[in-house]
Formats: sequence, C-alpha cells, structure tokens
Amino acid sequence: MKIATVIGARPQFIKASMVSKEIAKHKNIDEIIIHTGQHFDNNMSHIFFEEMGIAEPDYNLDIHSLSHGAMTGRQLEEIEKVLILEKPDWLLVYGDTNSTLAGALAASKLHIPVAHVESGLRSYNRSMPEEINRVLTDHISDLLFVPTDAALANLKREGVDESKIQKVGDVMYDAALYFGQISENKSTILDKYKLIPKQYILSTIHRQENTENPVRLKSIISALSDAPLQVVLPLHPRTKKKLVENNITLNGQILSIEPVGFIDMVMLEKNANKIATDSGGIQKEAFFHKIPCITLRDETEWVELVEMGVNKVVGASTEQIKEAFNISDILFDNNTVYGKGNTSKQIVRMLGRYDYEN
Repeated sequence: MKIATVIGARPQFIKASMVSKEIAKHKNIDEIIIHTGQHFDNNMSHIFFEEMGIAEPDYNLDIHSLSHGAMTGRQLEEIEKVLILEKPDWLLVYGDTNSTLAGALAASKLHIPVAHVESGLRSYNRSMPEEINRVLTDHISDLLFVPTDAALANLKREGVDESKIQKVGDVMYDAALYFGQISENKSTILDKYKLIPKQYILSTIHRQENTENPVRLKSIISALSDAPLQVVLPLHPRTKKKLVENNITLNGQILSIEPVGFIDMVMLEKNANKIATDSGGIQKEAFFHKIPCITLRDETEWVELVEMGVNKVVGASTEQIKEAFNISDILFDNNTVYGKGNTSKQIVRMLGRYDYEN
C-alpha cells in the first residue's frame, strides 16, 4: 500500500508526525510526503521536521505568499502531477488549510480515495477560508476521521454517509502525550527568556480575521499590552507584517519573540498562567496541558471546551480579553472527550486494515 500525505502548515506537521511514526512501523506501507510550502519560514516549517523526526518531504512544491484562490489553484495543479506519477492507494490530508482542500480536490478528480483527519469541525462562519476548506474537503472525502461527538453530529446533519465516518479521537492528543515529556528534557526556552512558570500569559495571533482587520488587531494588542502578567508573543510572519503596515507598536507587557518550534511551544504552553490565542490547535493544546484558554475569535470549532468552562471566547474586544485575564478557579477534569491517545493507531489500522490493541 502507498499513502500520499499532503501537508503545508504547522498544525499539519504536528498531526502528521504522529501518524507517520505509526505508518513507519509497517514495512508494507509506503508513505509519500508532499509539502506544499504553505508555511515556508524556517521557524514555521523546517524546524518542525527536525524536532518531530519527520522524514524530509519527498516533494516540496514551494507554493506560498499568494492569494487564497491562486495558492489553492497552484497547489492543486502541482499535487495532481505528483499523484499521477506516484499512483497512491490513499491521499491523506489534515485539518482545514488551502493545502488540505487542494490535495483532496486533486485526488478526487483522479479517483484516488481521500482520507481526512480532523473531519466534521464547524465554526459556521463562512467568512473564514478555513471553514470553506473543511466543509468542501469533508464532502469529497471517502474516509472521515472525526475527533469528537460534536464533529460526528455535524457530519450527520449535513447528510454525509455514516459508513464513511470513523470517530477516532484527536491525533493532537497523541502528540501532546508524546512530546510533553520530551519538552521537559530538551527545551531551554524558559531559561532563554527568563520566564517564571505560571507568571506569564502565552499568546498567538495569526488568523486572517484578526491580522487583516486593523481595528481587531489594535484591540487585541491593546489588551495584551495592559495584561496583569507579562505576555509572551511568538510573532507569526503575517502578524509581524500587518503590525508594521498598520503602525501598531508592541509595548507594555508584551514580550515579542521569534516563532518557535513545537518542543519549545509545548514548554511555553505547559508553564503558562493562561493562553490567549486565535489558533484552533492551541486551544486544544491548552486543554491537554490543563491551561485556561482565551480564544481571540468570535466563535470556535471546539465547542466542548467552552461547554466545560475551560475556554472563553472573547473575540477581539479589549475589555472582554482583559476581563478573561482575571478569571480564576477554572477546573479541569480527566475528561476523555478527545480520545485515549491512540488515535494514530486507529487511523493507520483503518487505512491498512491492521489489528491493534487499544
């Protein structure tokens, strides 16, 4: 069996690292990795391959810094060429990026079965390009791996054939368990920036809805600048560019640092007092490490976290963000809403028809 995996952005590198490790255990499964180049900065891409032990991509398409339509179209064109050459039995995609949709479209037009990891998530905000990507990918996929009951219910409501849907848990939980201990032994990020555990807030900002809207971006930065604790902000290249374009200064409590690899990011997450982010993946990582999360968006796909009271959605309101900074006594239980940490094994089992012990 040959599996072609399409990746292009940080969250996909993390998810794919766990599934690829599982695939590598089986000599009769070959994996071809196609990196679209969507995240091309060394700190956003290459460092993740090194840290996670992912093999260098078999194909690097180097497609980035284009509009959504142009990027998706170019990726589709180049992925199609690879698939015609390699003739895989499955095309495996992750999440909700342009790379996800381009890979799924290219494979479906060539009648190659598509498997989508992290299916069924919905924000119901069609202004988000990620929402369009995930909905379209789900409806052309042949095997849909869903992480939660909510995701499963979403697909059923949309009329997706239930025989295609498999609830397997969240592969990010596998990664949190695997890399959590590694970060303790390898990361020196706290010492580098003289950070005291639980005495800082970790923040990330990269979503188009925040970075492309100067009013929202200024509002968020204003709240971070006036936070009750120091705010550590690994600065995404897109966000850095928009801050300069809109003459927004990082001052007050904000400590801006370069983007970090996953091992350092896990260490920052585990030791934060709170996490303020517009990232879907980091919302979950906060939960895995039992850190209260403040979501800098108007909605979230991870509705179960809001229902459990461990994630507060505040949008870009300066006042709501500042209020959330002062919330205390948030309780975490041992809820297995995202599975048992064996999602990667289940995915490979279903793709390759292998038997595993849970």
